Amino acid sequence: MFPVEIQQGHSPVVLGLPHTGTYVPAEIEAQLNTRGRGLDDTDWHIHRLYDGLLEGVSTVRATFHRYVIDANRDPSGVSLYPGQNTTTLVPLTDFDGQPIWKQEPTAAEVEDRRQAYHAPYHAALEAELQRVKAEHGFAILYDCHSIRGDIPFLFEGTLPDFNIGTNMGRTCDPAIEEIVVTACAKAKGYSAVLNGRFKGGWTTRHYGRPSEGLHAIQMELAQSTYLTQEAAPWSYDQDKANRLRSHLHHILTSLANWAPQTGGNT
Repeated sequence: MFPVEIQQGHSPVVLGLPHTGTYVPAEIEAQLNTRGRGLDDTDWHIHRLYDGLLEGVSTVRATFHRYVIDANRDPSGVSLYPGQNTTTLVPLTDFDGQPIWKQEPTAAEVEDRRQAYHAPYHAALEAELQRVKAEHGFAILYDCHSIRGDIPFLFEGTLPDFNIGTNMGRTCDPAIEEIVVTACAKAKGYSAVLNGRFKGGWTTRHYGRPSEGLHAIQMELAQSTYLTQEAAPWSYDQDKANRLRSHLHHILTSLANWAPQTGGNT
């Protein structure tokens, strides 16, 4: 199983899909406990949800599961949210704080996984962003995520439907942030927040370099917006998804039509 799938397009928008993969090598699966083998923390069906929404969009998708190694964590192991509960580069618990391993991976095993999975994914993502930037003068990374809306271990209360992350405005041109925030605010029947519990993971923070013409924004969707229920078997709800897809289409189309102002960060 190759660790990354790449679809090249002509749009200035690149979709990052770090958490939709479910591949776990047999030797790693053998180390997981029953809870871990459930793969509950997958961003279920996100690649399906975004498929076909924007003509010419490029996509970079990790095929491996985040329990193998998390493609949206700092490869050095530094926490994205110091002082808050979160999961690590190779998670030791699930999002409910429950152990997922019968045999926890060693430091050597983590490094092996970093080289075999994490590094190839990010090499592909960097290459695609640079290719798109060379064509357009800039590139916009839209990092696609989803999560259960009620996880007390990670956050209090219920998560809004649209969770937009720009690391407090550092990872993209303000106009890009405004496009997404405005579209979400106008989406009738949905709730939204900017830089709430999720401010953008390592991917968004690493690639979001507006001064270099590289813009990044993370969208964390509550899974209730497109799943029948936020529990196994994690069924895709076509009616919910179609309603949500109309708003996502508007967001992506608006981003694809954006261009830096003369004298801006290009």
